[in-house]
Amino acid sequence: MGERLVLSGKVAIVTGANTGIGLEIARGLAMHRARVVLACRSRERGQAALEELSADTCSDRLELELVDTSLTRSIREFAARVRARHARLDVLVNNAGVWRERREETAEGVELTFATNVLGYFTVTRELLPLLEATPHARIVNVASKMARRPRLDDLEHATRAYSGVDAYSESKGANRLLTWELDRRLDGKRVYANAVHPGMVASEITRADPQTGLLRRMSGPFFRVFGRSTRDGADTALWAATSADCEMSRGNFLERRKIARCKLRDERLERELWEACEARVAAIVAAT
Repeated sequence: MGERLVLSGKVAIVTGANTGIGLEIARGLAMHRARVVLACRSRERGQAALEELSADTCSDRLELELVDTSLTRSIREFAARVRARHARLDVLVNNAGVWRERREETAEGVELTFATNVLGYFTVTRELLPLLEATPHARIVNVASKMARRPRLDDLEHATRAYSGVDAYSESKGANRLLTWELDRRLDGKRVYANAVHPGMVASEITRADPQTGLLRRMSGPFFRVFGRSTRDGADTALWAATSADCEMSRGNFLERRKIARCKLRDERLERELWEACEARVAAIVAAT
């Protein structure tokens, strides 16, 4: 199993912590006595998760923070509250994500999958980076996927092509990895370690289809529920990356089943240009609000 770090007195944040993999990661961190901030969009579902974890882990070190990770303004307000409340951040797990079959835009005019799965990870990390950099050996864990493709820089928000939920999701998951590698380069020489993880084929809420979703999604939902890993199993590698002494100096890696996995998505130019595109998009959103 490997040795776990002592997390008592340490602070961890998990986005999308009210359900699925995020809930199980938060549970594991709480069991290791970390102070865990559950970053959730819904107050009702977030409070239910907090009460469940408090009862299961007997932890009094759980906090609920509301944030919509599809909205830059909400993320900036959330991060400001966290910075005011905490002087350190030992673990950041970017997990909140969506999969939509029809193209939707947020209130800030950004395609929803890109806004949540890409700009959400990017902005949460950037806004909390001062706390992470002030904390020795802080860890960033980005929940990615093997269901990943290279994003198209000329159409990151799927505005000029026929929309496909599969394409939008897989490109966003490819972007998660590319941004992790670029972040690692930018953190060079600092005691902050960023990795991306593949949770496996997990029967989580994101795979559940409704009658309005496309044929592939309707077919894949039952398949994932029958053959997929449990959310607890799916959370294992992310939790290991966040807590294991074996993983203490790992950085810039793609992790699967507690091992470094080969990643074809390595392209320094694309990584840099994607980072710059995200910077520009966030700047434009901030300027417009």
